[in-house]
Amino acid sequence: MVSEKRYKDAKINQNRNFDIFVRVKNNDGKIVIAGLDPVSLADHLNATGIDGKYALRLLYWVYRRAVSAFSEINDIPASVLKALSENFVTGLNDPASSVVSADGSVKYLFFTTAGLPHETVWLPEGRRETVCVSVQSGCRMGCRFCTTGRNGWRGNLTAGDIVNQVISMPHPFSHVVMMGMGEPGDNITEVLTACKILTAEWGLAAGSSKVTVSTVGILPSVRRLLEETNVNITLSLHSPFEDERTAVIPAESMWPFRETVELIKEYGVNRRRRFSVAYVMIKGRNDSERHLEELKRLLSGTGIRVNLLPYHPVGEDDYVSSDDDTMMRFKHLLVTSGIGASVRRSRGADIGAACGMLAGNSMEHGARSMGHGARSTGHGAWSMGQGRAER
Repeated sequence: MVSEKRYKDAKINQNRNFDIFVRVKNNDGKIVIAGLDPVSLADHLNATGIDGKYALRLLYWVYRRAVSAFSEINDIPASVLKALSENFVTGLNDPASSVVSADGSVKYLFFTTAGLPHETVWLPEGRRETVCVSVQSGCRMGCRFCTTGRNGWRGNLTAGDIVNQVISMPHPFSHVVMMGMGEPGDNITEVLTACKILTAEWGLAAGSSKVTVSTVGILPSVRRLLEETNVNITLSLHSPFEDERTAVIPAESMWPFRETVELIKEYGVNRRRRFSVAYVMIKGRNDSERHLEELKRLLSGTGIRVNLLPYHPVGEDDYVSSDDDTMMRFKHLLVTSGIGASVRRSRGADIGAACGMLAGNSMEHGARSMGHGARSTGHGAWSMGQGRAER
C-alpha cells in the first residue's frame, strides 16, 4: 500500500508555496535563471539593481541559445552582463556522461548542482526526435517492475533541472516526454513550471501537443495537469483489475485508476490534447482474454488510446514479455472495438534506457565522459557507435 508518509509527501508537493527567492538560489547564493518565467526573472533583476526589461532577452539566451556563461551574450550591455555574473547563473549543466544504443538512441547522465543523478534519453526515429526526461532522482511510488523505484528516492528535480535536460542535450528535438526517472505527480509544481517553459513562446515554444506527461494517476496532480496545461497525458495501467494493479503499482490503493478515467471524462477529449494508457504486457500476467475484455469495457467511449509496450525484466525476476503475436492481437481487437491502440517498439534496452530501466547510476557499460564544452560539439560529434520510439 501507499504509505501515509508518501501520501502526506504527495499532498505537500501539491501545495508548495515557499519563497521563490530562496528556491532559485544555487550553492553559491546566486540566482538560477533556468526554471524562471519573465515575471519572476524581472522581479529578481529589479531586486538586484538590474533593469527588469532584460528579462525576456535573458530567457531567450538561456532557453533558446543555451548559453552557459553571460559572456556569450552579445546584445546586452557589458555593464549589465557584469552585474549578472555577480548575482546570477544560467543554471544550465552539461551531461556528465553518455552511452549509445545499437539502435541509435543515446542515454545521458546528468547531475544537479546538489549532486542528484538523473538520466535522460534521446530517441531518434525518422523525423521524430524525442527527449525522454526525468522529473526526480529516483522515485517513491514503489512500482514493482521499475528499476528506478527499486533504487530508492534521492530528491525532486527543479523545473530548471527538468528543462536543462532538453536544452543541454547536443541534439535537436521535436517532442518531449516526461517518462524518465520519477513520478511527475509527486513533483507536480516543478513539472507544471517545466511544462510552461517548454511550451511558452518566451521559453522553448515546443507546443503543448509535443509534450507528454506520464503518471501513475495521482488524482490531485492529474487535475492540475488538466486545469493548468494542454499537454498530453499518459497513464500507467499494467492491469485493468484493481487487485492486480495494486500489487504492481501501489498508488492504485490511494488513487484508483477508474477515478482518474472518470476525471478525464469530466474534462472531455479535445483535439488539443491526447490521452493514452501505457500497458506493459507480461506473458501470463496481463495478456489474457479476460484482461482484454476488461480493458475494452473500461476504456470504451473515453477517447483514451492504448500504447502496448513489451516488458523488460528487472533484477532477478523471471517474467517475460508477451510475444509479438499476442501484442498485435491485443492491438487489433482493441482497434476493432473502437479504441485507438498501437504497439510500441522497444528502444535502448541494450543500454538500460528502455521503459522502466532508468536507474541514475554511473552508466558503467560503454559510457563516455563529457567535458564542459560538450554542448558546443554539435550533433555530429555524438556518433559514438552504431546508430527508443516514444516511451
